[in-house]
Amino acid sequence: MKPLLGMEVAELREELGPGQPEFRARQVYHALYGERVDDLARISTLPAPMRRDFAATHTVGLPKLACRYESSDGTKRYLLELEDRRTIEAVLMPEPGRDTICISTQVGCPVDCKFCMTALMGLERNLTAGEIVGQVLFVARDNGLLEETGRLNIVMMGMGEPLLNLASVIKATRLLTDPDGVGLSPRRITLSTSGIIPKIVELGEQPVRPKLAISLNASTEEQRRELMPITRKYSLKDLLAACKAYPLRTWEKLTFEYVLLKGVNDTDADARRVVKLLSHLDAKVNLIALNPGPGIQFETPDAERVVSFQAIVRRAMPCFVRKPRGRDIFAACGQLKRTEAVSGLPLTGTAR
Repeated sequence: MKPLLGMEVAELREELGPGQPEFRARQVYHALYGERVDDLARISTLPAPMRRDFAATHTVGLPKLACRYESSDGTKRYLLELEDRRTIEAVLMPEPGRDTICISTQVGCPVDCKFCMTALMGLERNLTAGEIVGQVLFVARDNGLLEETGRLNIVMMGMGEPLLNLASVIKATRLLTDPDGVGLSPRRITLSTSGIIPKIVELGEQPVRPKLAISLNASTEEQRRELMPITRKYSLKDLLAACKAYPLRTWEKLTFEYVLLKGVNDTDADARRVVKLLSHLDAKVNLIALNPGPGIQFETPDAERVVSFQAIVRRAMPCFVRKPRGRDIFAACGQLKRTEAVSGLPLTGTAR
């Protein structure tokens, strides 16, 4: 059975077979992304015989639920199974007035950030555009969010380095933002990268693209090289130059994410260096106190240290502290590693 999610109109027309008019492909496209059907038999605009024949050889391509974990703060972590039985994770973070779905772009991650549990997995493979879009549709459907796209935010901050799967990420973004597709605003989709400089340039050339967030996490070249070995290939100096040249749209700023590690990169001197590094950019900073987990050899800084760091940075630019969500179910930033249970931290999951 061939999955249809991830296909655009021209591809769907080919799947329908020779002699089919384009409007038939558009009917299927609208059903997949606009109506968000989960069963091809429900595409009522197609003639019954065509629907039956099409459903015999094709499937929508949504992921399957392997397990769902629910946090005391309302966060939900989804373990989703793909066609090849590999699993990925997506997270729903509901808040008053908006809902955020954090999605994966790869199975695992090849970027060896020392404070991230996903890095311990290594990379298994890239996701297709359909597998990226499918996470959004699955989680939104499971929570009754499909008719409220105006309050839905998507962050590509789950498993993987999005810029190392850029073609699929951009195609998924087109489908998610197409008014005839899922219909989200580009302002509501954010991509987070460790800093793959050539791909940042390529991203900036795309007519339809997510907002860009950079994982900074250090105030010096040497410090970043220790925490994020990717810096050995793409230096902090060159990364900041690429950020300076990045073609921001009139309504956007660059976002820099900074994971605070106790006694490592969280001093007032670090904060002042961050200000100096970013002073020439139209940027804001999101601070993330480390979300701990097994296999991670760092500690979370005290709340007072986080406040002090923020106070220094926000004198120069907008600076926010990201509220930890779902730590008790390993759903917070940097914790996605398909964790099922940890000694001393029991998880309550709803299995498929």
